[in-house]
Amino acid sequence: MSKRIITINRMFGSGGRMIGKTLAEELDIHFYDKELIELASKEKKIPFDELAKVDEKKANQWLFPVDYEVQMNPEYHFIPMNDVLYELQRDIIINLADKEDCVIVGRCANHILKDKTLSIFIYAPFEDRVKNVMERTGREEKSVRKLVRRMDKERKAYYEYFTDSKWTDMSEYDLCIDSSRFTQEQILNILKGSL
Repeated sequence: MSKRIITINRMFGSGGRMIGKTLAEELDIHFYDKELIELASKEKKIPFDELAKVDEKKANQWLFPVDYEVQMNPEYHFIPMNDVLYELQRDIIINLADKEDCVIVGRCANHILKDKTLSIFIYAPFEDRVKNVMERTGREEKSVRKLVRRMDKERKAYYEYFTDSKWTDMSEYDLCIDSSRFTQEQILNILKGSL
């Protein structure tokens, strides 16, 4: 690896995004998560909000999740916006990895950059993730349980649709960490020691 490229896939509520953001800050390198949607939005002049609706989601053949006018643009007429966004983000991820050190969260980046990245999977038991999301959002438990299940289902479907690999197959990653067993500081030390 000539550049320090770290990709992080994460179960919802495991703290993976925050771990990635803090790691990037401590290494003084760029961090990309929702920022990839912003870059794609600027590149194709598609409203950010429309792309955010399909981010890390597999296309639904029965539903256009984005604004009808955007989807009916001749350039995208027969291509689900989910696929448009994936291809845009794939190209952006490849370009970023060629020119800078960075941490990239989600978006199948570990698969796109195979052998060019330290790929991490952050997970935790369901109950711990529910508790984390409740603390972070202040939402009631029943609502959070549904949210955690839905987000994991969406991330799994997205990853498996675009990669033909299993999202939770630990052989897809260089390092898998149960975030419930370590403090964030310990996880960051493990990750920094792996670079």
